[in-house]
Amino acid sequence: MKRPLDRLVEALAPRLAYLYIRLLRASMRFESYNAEVLECVREDHGEYIMVFWHSRWVMMRYAHPYEKLAVLASRHRDAEMLVRVLARLDVVMARGSSTRGGMAGMREMLRRVRDGYDLAITPDGPRGPRRRIKDGVLAAARFTGKPIVPVGFGASRARRLRSWDRTLVPFPFGRGVFVYGEPMLVPQDVDDDRLNRMRGELERSLDRVTDEADRAAGFPIEEPRPTVETT
Repeated sequence: MKRPLDRLVEALAPRLAYLYIRLLRASMRFESYNAEVLECVREDHGEYIMVFWHSRWVMMRYAHPYEKLAVLASRHRDAEMLVRVLARLDVVMARGSSTRGGMAGMREMLRRVRDGYDLAITPDGPRGPRRRIKDGVLAAARFTGKPIVPVGFGASRARRLRSWDRTLVPFPFGRGVFVYGEPMLVPQDVDDDRLNRMRGELERSLDRVTDEADRAAGFPIEEPRPTVETT
């Protein structure tokens, strides 16, 4: 049974996080690199799937310049605060994951795409391993026929938490940098060998744009993923 203080923290934390993100948006100066890829993808494919490492979720909403954005949110209890924060930022939810409620999540994502929403996925969430691509994002791209666009975010003034994902929390009045990578299409008839190669390609691409964003912001890059990760 939860104590009253625990319930109070759970109730207040999403609102406080939302207000802090709005403060960051109002006080920071933002730069974007290779953002023209979004316009090209929009012209060629319509909607797309934006992916970023879980450690960069704080400013994810502002990496997307369009109105309609849906996030694949795990049913895991650890994802609940993130869901509640993003809902305040006018992001709609497609509930499910690659392991729990997966097909329901896929159907919901397809419905959102048909309604004109772009999708956002943290492919190493909700509990890791850190900076490892799970099946969900590749399955989503294959299922919807939409391209994956890797996105990195960096900040000049920030703190890296000691959480499993090394969450990057920017500070107000700094500089934020978004870096967009080249899109990846997953064919519906892709075989397992090719899918595994694409997983590695996407990991490297997402690592590259994330590290480039850190360097452009003048912030130390995140340490490499361990060979064996524990959470």
